[in-house]
Amino acid sequence: MPTELRRPERTFTIRQLCMEFKCTPRALRFYEDKGLLNPARQGLNRVYSYKDRGRLQLILRGKRVNLSLAEIREILDLYDKGDNNAAQNATALRHFRERIVLLERQREDLDHAIAELRQACDNLEKALTSTRPELLADAEPKGPAPLTRVGVRQPEHVR
Repeated sequence: MPTELRRPERTFTIRQLCMEFKCTPRALRFYEDKGLLNPARQGLNRVYSYKDRGRLQLILRGKRVNLSLAEIREILDLYDKGDNNAAQNATALRHFRERIVLLERQREDLDHAIAELRQACDNLEKALTSTRPELLADAEPKGPAPLTRVGVRQPEHVR
């Protein structure tokens, strides 16, 4: 490849990547421990390359859609296999489609749960209206419910 078409040999510090991607140094060190990133060293400092930066971007995208670290590693490890990234793309496509199926199932479960809760609220509201209407004000939400991460499986007794 002609020199003028190559990406400059720019490097990044852990702080620069943390600021750019809004992540913690601990997260970057964790990804390094898991073999997903492999920064060079200058003394005790980590020096990240364009490739490391690109890998971090893909790791964080994968985490955002709840891919496991093993799935992310499988995709990343197929980079530069000499097949114009075809194997990497096929593997990513398979994982993404599997994730879509899972999320659609979760959405159906959520829709059913919301419908059940709405029906229960209607029944309870009717019961309170006829017996103790003054308590209806106490039944209003106090604030937003705590959020949980999408895709995190709840224990069976919670579902």
